[in-house]
Order: sequence, then C-alpha cells, then structure tokens
Amino acid sequence: MILNGIKEARTILIVFSLIGMLTALWRAGGTIPFIIYHTLLMVDSRFFVMFAFLLCSLVSFLTGTAFGTVSTMGIICMITGKALGISPFYLGGAILSGVFFGDRCSPMSTSALLVCELTGTDIYTNIKNMIKTSAFPFIFTVAFYAITGYVGISSNVTTDTVAVFADNFNLSPWVILPALIIVVLAICKYNIKVTIVWSIIFGIFICLYFQEMSLYELFKCLIYGYHTENLTLAKLINGGGLISMAKTMAIIAISSSYFGIFRNTKLLDRIKLWSNTIAQHSTKFATVLIISIITAAFSCNQTLATMLTYEIANNLISDREQLAVYLENTVILVSALIPWSIAAVFPISTVGAPTNSITYAVYLYLVPLWNLFISFMNPKDKRAGLLNSVRRKCHEKTAELR
Repeated sequence: MILNGIKEARTILIVFSLIGMLTALWRAGGTIPFIIYHTLLMVDSRFFVMFAFLLCSLVSFLTGTAFGTVSTMGIICMITGKALGISPFYLGGAILSGVFFGDRCSPMSTSALLVCELTGTDIYTNIKNMIKTSAFPFIFTVAFYAITGYVGISSNVTTDTVAVFADNFNLSPWVILPALIIVVLAICKYNIKVTIVWSIIFGIFICLYFQEMSLYELFKCLIYGYHTENLTLAKLINGGGLISMAKTMAIIAISSSYFGIFRNTKLLDRIKLWSNTIAQHSTKFATVLIISIITAAFSCNQTLATMLTYEIANNLISDREQLAVYLENTVILVSALIPWSIAAVFPISTVGAPTNSITYAVYLYLVPLWNLFISFMNPKDKRAGLLNSVRRKCHEKTAELR
C-alpha cells in the first residue's frame, strides 16, 4: 500500500525536482532580482500595504512557491514597509495573503500540481476555474488593503533599498526571459514539464551569458541552489536548487504512503459517513470546507491535509474539476490560517511579523467564505449532495446483495 501510494506521486516528484533547479536559475540569473528591483521602485508608498500584497502575488504566481516568495519579496516588503513606518501587523497580513495567491493558482505551484495529480485534472483548466472563483475576493482584498493600509505621509521607496541587486547582478531586460517563457507557454497550455524545461534552458543561457557564471558554478547552483558571500544579498536571495526540494519531496512521499494506506483500508470510513451526513444537510462546498479545517488543524501540514481532505471528499463529489477547485478554495488556503501549521509559521517567522497578523490576511478568508456564500445561493449544490448520497447508498446496497 505504501509503495503504491508513493508510485502515484512519481510525476509530481519529477516536477518538484525541475522546479527546484528552476528557482535556483531565476535567482542566479537575475530574474527574481530584476522583478523585485523594478517593481519596488514603481510603487506609491502611501499605498504600500496594498502594493506589498500585489507584489507578493506577482512573484508567487511567477515562481509558484509561497515559501520562496516570502523569503525574497516578502522580506523586502517587510524591511521597506517598516522603514516607511508601517506596522508589521499590516505588512505581515498582506504578505501572507500575497504569497498564497500564487501558491494556489500558479502553473508552477506545488500545491496546485498536487491537486491536479490527486484529481486527475488539467492544471490550466483548474487555474481558469480558480481565477473565476476568486475574482471578487481578489478585487475586494486590493480595495481593503488600499483603504486600511493607507499612509497619510508619503515617503519614497529609494534605490538604496534595492541597490544590492543592481550592484551584484546584470539587470538587463533579457534576464526576465525565463519568467516570460513560463507565462507564454502557460497561456498556450503547454505541458507543465515541457514549460519548466524550456524555462530552465533559457535560465542556463542567462546565467552563462549575462551573469558570466562558469559551468562548474552553474552545475553547483542547479544542485545546491544559489549562494552568495554577500551577507546582505544572501538574506534576500539565497536558495533554490534540487536539494532545496528534498524536504518537500520527502513530505510528499510520506504523505503519499499514508494516502496508499487510507485508500486500501477502512480507516477513514466513519469520517466519510460523517461527511456524507453533513452534505445532506448543507452544501458540498461547506462539507469540504469543514473537512479541510479539521485536517489542516490536525496534520499541521498543507500536503497531508490536502491528501486527507481529498480522500474523505472523493466520493462526495463526482465532478473531478469541481473537486479540484473546491480543494484549492479550501484546504490550500485554510492551512495558512492555522497558527501552528507550517504553512503559517514559516512565512510569519521569516518576515518577522506577529502571529496575530494572520487575522489581517483577508484574501485567505475571503476566497473560502465567498465560495461558501455562492454554494448556499446555488440550490443545485445542496440537491446534488443529497442525490449523490442516495445514489451511493443504492450502489452500496446493490453491492451487498450481489
């Protein structure tokens, strides 16, 4: 059972390996420094909290990693915002919201790829559905941060804040090419592995030609990640590489082994019956949301919580695409709202924000709450949950008779 569970995750483990190498190249090649350097200089500091959310959303969408984004753009936004006199409470909430925007709906996101692998759905179809179901929460979040985070006194974000990037990298416009490749090929709906490989190829070219890295340095970077001796720069940009994904891949492998056991035993049967009962008196989305809160609170781990939620809700929702978007709108975001979960602890501790800044991460609340409201406004959702329950009982009774 354990081996079968891990075997099912082999595709996503390959993709994770590619993403690890890609993020190292984006650091070493100057792609991430270019994005941070030029975007920060364009913001209006009076609305810096709103821009912190938007900038973290942009980087997380391009890189697909919440932890990678908070370790780069998140730290920059926190340092800059505190220099402008903004409370870490506001900055922490906006950063936490932004880093999980891309973690939820980026074609490079490990959590989005995990959901696709579990449900057997197409990632680009899922992204389209995720954008549709989060458009209102995103717009409301931007407006909310613009109003509540407004700073009356304008202080300019100077080039000194991000000068370390210009001093250590060739920030030619060409270095943005690996990121553009991801965006263009994603729009064209190329296979995600092919998309990442092409971005890696262009990233290698950028590192060799524009940053003048040797082949040895390049190979070392792909395996161990980008590392610099400049202490100021190291705090902001070090990381990536195949080794950096080892922990995540181990978590996926261990969680998949649990998944193999749960699928072939009756360990979760009572919980499944309980969830069916909830669905009969509520909506399918509400049921998945309740399950996700419980699994996220007990597992303290976004990956295992996602797998557990999927296994429990799998028989409840027959439409695979609907199940995929339900998982993305619940457990993926809810995990970051649990104060003792890794998904919340790591970003908050990395940027030095107070734990109560989770309450200001309004995007993480709005997406599930908005979709919960929509599910109750759609009477078909409730009826479908009841009908599926009746059909399931009929199938079980027929199986017993046979």
